Amino acid sequence: GKIAAEVREMVREKNWVGKTVYEICEEVESQIIKRGAKCAFPVNASINEIAAHYTAEPNDPIVIKESDLVKIDLGAQINGYIADTAVTVCQDAEYEGLIRTAEEALGNAMSMIKVGVKASDIGRTIEKTIKQNGYKPIANLSGHSLEQYTIHAGRSIPNIWSIGGFTLAENTAYACEPFVTTEKGGGFVRNGKIKNIFALSSRKKTKNEEADKLLDYIWEKFNMLPFALRWITKEWEEKKARELLEHLISKKSVQAYPVLIEINEQKVAQAEHTFIPNENGVTVTTISQ
Repeated sequence: GKIAAEVREMVREKNWVGKTVYEICEEVESQIIKRGAKCAFPVNASINEIAAHYTAEPNDPIVIKESDLVKIDLGAQINGYIADTAVTVCQDAEYEGLIRTAEEALGNAMSMIKVGVKASDIGRTIEKTIKQNGYKPIANLSGHSLEQYTIHAGRSIPNIWSIGGFTLAENTAYACEPFVTTEKGGGFVRNGKIKNIFALSSRKKTKNEEADKLLDYIWEKFNMLPFALRWITKEWEEKKARELLEHLISKKSVQAYPVLIEINEQKVAQAEHTFIPNENGVTVTTISQ
């Protein structure tokens, strides 16, 4: 958590305008590794109406502009134990309110957490904070429970009030991540065409020797955690790596995650912490010391 928090604060303070998405992802990932952790997933640099799940392609040429709202979502892991955190950066003052609202919703959520609190009540707090500020929460994105080598471990921390839900358990890690869009936004995301984050879904061999070699490599390097194409082009030439990945996807050994786009193509901001509830309140593992 400390490593993830340090890197997130470095991201927050830096001006990324003029940098390519490739440079951002590579730099942020190298900062995590330099501090002695591994990446829990490829750094996401999701721009404007893309809410989540965009990571750089190999040598990605997209350059950050002054008016771009960039959600930088990063995860650090040690022995598969994950800290997941995110910040939205933008040099355009027009979007300050949007960014501040995501942070405020996250802060309000963190301040109410202890063992036994209902996930639906966290959602209610997030939704209320966002709407009071004149924005909309993204209803079909949520936080999630975390387990060893598992980012989405089955429980959801909603960003809106919802009926039912579960109560927070002691010694369980969760990520809370409010996503905020403008009043003109639909308040939902849809799948985009781009898929550039992948994860193993089965270790069953495919009878293609080269593809099976890649399968073993993915398991050995990333376990069941997500990875990016650019992480495997260090061992395989890009064209070959794409071919083998496609083969593994067709055999259902690997799944590909689409980018998530706000349905009205409105800009989106995000803030995120990882936390562990306890009897007296909460340990936010990704808070900056």
